[in-house]
Amino acid sequence: MATAARARWRKQTPAEVRTTFDKLRAIHPDARCELDHASPFQLLVATVLSAQTTDVAVNKVTPKLFAAYPDARALGEARAPDVERIVGSLGFFRQKTKAIVGLSKELVLDHGGQVPRTLAELVKLPGVGRKTANVVLGVAFGAPEGVVVDTHVQRISQRLGWTKNKEPEKIEQDLCKLIPRSDWAIASHLLIFHGRRICFAARPNCEGCGVNDLCPSAFRAEEIGRKPKRTRPG
Repeated sequence: MATAARARWRKQTPAEVRTTFDKLRAIHPDARCELDHASPFQLLVATVLSAQTTDVAVNKVTPKLFAAYPDARALGEARAPDVERIVGSLGFFRQKTKAIVGLSKELVLDHGGQVPRTLAELVKLPGVGRKTANVVLGVAFGAPEGVVVDTHVQRISQRLGWTKNKEPEKIEQDLCKLIPRSDWAIASHLLIFHGRRICFAARPNCEGCGVNDLCPSAFRAEEIGRKPKRTRPG
């Protein structure tokens, strides 16, 4: 199946990319970051907590977390067991607690309690990788240094013929070449919303998709952009 899927992949032309992108903006005018936050600091913490879990799950715990620890100084001084009790419903909550307490301490020590505005500074913080940094830079400051690539972005961009790479870093490079820098922040939100609402990993709704006339994978997309099925040992 994987070989057949690769054989079907076709790169969209620059004109097709632009038209597809504009149509996606019209289809998902509400595309945005769905992590609840009231400051760059809260967005940073929420994004770290969102790794390998849903925004809905994170939004259930952050009101209590930010009520108890509204800023970097407060969270940096928190006891790990107290934080773990609040975020314990999330996957990897112990590692995430260590990360958000640790990054809060470093924000206070190195940045006066404020979230830095460059990717180079952000990725030095505990638990913060390139994807998290660009979420914060794009949403909080409107100045991402790349396109955020999650599982939805990877899947949709492969199906649309925007990349044939599988590694997030290489996919990001491809998308940054295709999409104007002014659209980098919204690009990931559009693809994420499209992935959640229409272009599902399994049984994508190609019939109801507003870009099926432009998508090279339309009506045969299911095996493109998905992780290979696991096979049990004999």
